Amino acid sequence: MATLAPNGNVANPQSPVPLDTIPISPAGGSSQNNASYAESESVTVFHDPDNFNVKHPLMNTWTLWFTKPPSGKGDNWNELLKEVISFDSVEEFWGIYNNITSVSELALKSDYHLFKKGVRPEWEDPQNKHGGKWAFQFKDKKQINIDSLWLHVMLAAIGETLEDEGDGEVMGVVVNVRKGFYRIGLWTRTVGKPFPGGGDGNNAGGKGRSVEQGKEVLLKIGQRFKSSLNLKEGEVVEFSGHTDSAHSGSTRAKAKFTV
Repeated sequence: MATLAPNGNVANPQSPVPLDTIPISPAGGSSQNNASYAESESVTVFHDPDNFNVKHPLMNTWTLWFTKPPSGKGDNWNELLKEVISFDSVEEFWGIYNNITSVSELALKSDYHLFKKGVRPEWEDPQNKHGGKWAFQFKDKKQINIDSLWLHVMLAAIGETLEDEGDGEVMGVVVNVRKGFYRIGLWTRTVGKPFPGGGDGNNAGGKGRSVEQGKEVLLKIGQRFKSSLNLKEGEVVEFSGHTDSAHSGSTRAKAKFTV
């Protein structure tokens, strides 16, 4: 487990995360104990210490997926991608995390995907096909603690700290284990532009959000993602669209944005 330090970094991988740093469902959500608090108040588990032994719901339900290494060229992606389990509370997350293989011990060409429930970690999924991803490759695998980095990114995702309320962009986070590098990515619903069926409102993909506003939202998310990876100022995180990546073949898609 990891403790989030005041600056947002993972302070000690062996200590439990302070539950008061992870927001739970707001008033009107699935937690009945929150109804007495103002909507603008950030409700955490310590608002009700008498019920500290019960499950504390997250803002969203999340699903963990796993891609096992291919056995040969004839393997089908859908057969390699496995849905592991869904959870919607702080306690369930830690129960799962403490009972799965750590990233550093996974075989090459393995992946973990943590996505909002109902979203498959595939470009073709209706909620992903108009989107893209922020990603960074850690090429010196021996010099980083990939387990702490991946844990920190997952906590940022389920803790809803990667985007502001109403952004509606974050779909999930991914870690890839490869021979020459680890890669961590954050998938978004859009590439900063409205898309057919996105509606007329100021939501992700909606016509009410201008291209410039969409870009600002993605850049802000990218900067928070970079901070969660504890990267230095000179280290660049790139954003590319799923469509561009699909068409790029064996080469890397050209970055739309960088932070």
